Amino acid sequence: MTSTNSTRRAVPASFFGIPLGLLALGIAWQAAASIWPLPEQIGAALVWVGSALWAYLFILYIAKWIQQRAAAEAEFEHPVQCCFVGLAGVVGSLASIGLAPYSPVISFSLFVLGAAWTLVFAAYRTGRLWMGGRKAETNTPVLYLPTVAGSFVSASAATAQGYPDWGQLMFGAGLFGWLAVESVLLHRLYTAEPMPPPLRPTLGIQFAPPAVAAVAYLNVGGGHPDLFVHALIGYALLQGLVLLRLWPWLRAVGPTPAWWGFSFGAAALPTAAIKLVAHGDGGAVSLMAPTLFVAANVVIVIIGIMTIRLLVRGQLLPPAAAPAPLVPT
Repeated sequence: MTSTNSTRRAVPASFFGIPLGLLALGIAWQAAASIWPLPEQIGAALVWVGSALWAYLFILYIAKWIQQRAAAEAEFEHPVQCCFVGLAGVVGSLASIGLAPYSPVISFSLFVLGAAWTLVFAAYRTGRLWMGGRKAETNTPVLYLPTVAGSFVSASAATAQGYPDWGQLMFGAGLFGWLAVESVLLHRLYTAEPMPPPLRPTLGIQFAPPAVAAVAYLNVGGGHPDLFVHALIGYALLQGLVLLRLWPWLRAVGPTPAWWGFSFGAAALPTAAIKLVAHGDGGAVSLMAPTLFVAANVVIVIIGIMTIRLLVRGQLLPPAAAPAPLVPT
């Protein structure tokens, strides 16, 4: 007779990508409402819904370690799925940014939890990677999540809490970590076997580092336009164009929650542009900002509708035998 714990479908850590996208879009709306005549309630609603969903998933993740330990351990040791565990802290820190105008106490608590989770997991996972023995085919953009995304978001969160000096340290960790990881990923993409369809949506994460770095740089540096932040936005735009070129190849996987990997970069890019407009940037970025903002909303709404359809059809969660929907071949 099969036990309940072995047959129950566990919620994978990769689902933290859903509140990540909602919160990132909510913060983009908060920024947009500060310079354009847009309703502030939309940003607030997205932030609160994203935060509530993160809290729900965080409780489920802790419960998985108690009730379905084998599934949790398998996910934690998996060469691809493991990095999504670090996303729990990243989303917590992002929630602290979005909630800062509404509840300083909750915001600060989430910042402490998110930054601590990010630091501990990033140090642990990076140490494991330094030991070697990893197959090139398992290197995907999820490697950005523990160190790069965590450091950039923590930098912005620290600044939102009034600690820009600490934020600058975190920005440095994210920046140089990004450059190191990107070289590994590009070598894998150029030389190893093509990604199987289930892993291809993770390339959406490739879009995020320059866009999130631009937001973090503006936050820790005061927000003024300069060559470096324009360069970051330019590189993010290039990543977006490459992904558009790859769309016929990427879409082979079909509907899957993994498409939320595109949401963070899609929302962060207009946020950076809007912040520059708010600080008087009247050049190319100001012309692109409205289009980027609309595009981000379209992308995330489409992914959201797809996710709701999967949920209604009972196809959102992976089979009980698989700890998460991303399994390399």
